[in-house]
Amino acid sequence: MYISSVEVWRTYWEYVSRPYTVFICSVTAALYYLWGRKCQTPALICSEAFSAFLHKHCPVVAERFCPTPWCWGGRVQTLVCALLKSRPPVSYRNELIRTVDGGQISLDWVDNHTSETYPESRTRPTVLILPGLTGNSQQSYVLHAVSQATRWGYRCVVFNNRGVGGEELLTPVTYCAANTSDLERVVQHVKGLYPQAPVLGAGVSLGGMILLNYLARKRTETGMVAGITISVAWDALKSSDSMEEPLNWLLFNKHLTNGLRQKVTRHRKILEKVVDVDYVLKARTIREFDERFTSHLFGYKSCVDYYRDASPAKKLHHTAVPILCLNAADDPFSPQSTFPVSIVQTLPNVALLLTAHGGHIAFLQGLFPRGESYMERLFGQFVQAVFENPRDIKRACGIEKEELSQYHSDSKEYSIRDSRNQ
Repeated sequence: MYISSVEVWRTYWEYVSRPYTVFICSVTAALYYLWGRKCQTPALICSEAFSAFLHKHCPVVAERFCPTPWCWGGRVQTLVCALLKSRPPVSYRNELIRTVDGGQISLDWVDNHTSETYPESRTRPTVLILPGLTGNSQQSYVLHAVSQATRWGYRCVVFNNRGVGGEELLTPVTYCAANTSDLERVVQHVKGLYPQAPVLGAGVSLGGMILLNYLARKRTETGMVAGITISVAWDALKSSDSMEEPLNWLLFNKHLTNGLRQKVTRHRKILEKVVDVDYVLKARTIREFDERFTSHLFGYKSCVDYYRDASPAKKLHHTAVPILCLNAADDPFSPQSTFPVSIVQTLPNVALLLTAHGGHIAFLQGLFPRGESYMERLFGQFVQAVFENPRDIKRACGIEKEELSQYHSDSKEYSIRDSRNQ
């Protein structure tokens, strides 16, 4: 039976002109157009030498970041990541270590004894991971980071803040973004166990703030070869303002405050020795919680003073190891206006990678974003680049020159002392 071309086109037109077909095609075209506009290459702010190193060893920094097309805006990215992100199976070995004040810290290790790349435990590189505000070693982003690092043959240890790793509080002390004494204790412990193994610090959100404050405070005595942070709040005060916007309060602030209150309730017996627990539990925002609990516990006059001390942006110039920081411009936790672009431009050892989209600890890609995302790929490539190219990254960040300058300065000081003693 012969069908004329006119009949074919008439049938075709009947199908494509139907309302639902037009609607589906229009929506698809709109999504494709908007998704194409959202795909952008992240902005990399750093020195030329550091940029060259990252482009060579971390090619993901030069790729276009295409966020999941149906995740509109940073809030949706953040929520979808929390709800849908997969959780790779990870088996930890837990260790409790004591602190100077009599407290204890819970560490979760993945020793990776089957590593073919680094079969000797004493020299196997170690990734030290610091989770976010109420997070621990069971968060999906931590599990993915551990999975990435162990795949390359490295050892991992997750530093759970006091009271959030399942352990009991032995003293009425918890944690905050400005206090780095517990991290210092953990680094000393890790380096004591494996003095020949390089350590890289990886901090997420509040964990990133603690890491940056530690690196700034310890300068050349950090015990780490490099650091990477994801979704850091650069200005805690402005971050708090952003989190108190009505929609952000409803979606995020309220949930996180509930998590903080639950931690206080769990350790009520020991914490009521130093704070009015009932008053703390009435807090409805993170700022109120920090005003009633954190500031009081760590000796600040107010949460404003605490937030100023906790904000890491203006301390970056004190750091002395290579640092890569990933942030999204639409992060509801960390306003774009607070990103320390002008500061980083003057530093040889810090790189700031900014995506237009990605939300908070999300950076989802693909239609079904359950697996590894952009931040996991960046994390994996940077960790490998640091551990496999130690001299190159030092040279790129001008660290060898600084060490040589310090050596000559010390030698000159010793010569002067010797001449005076003669």
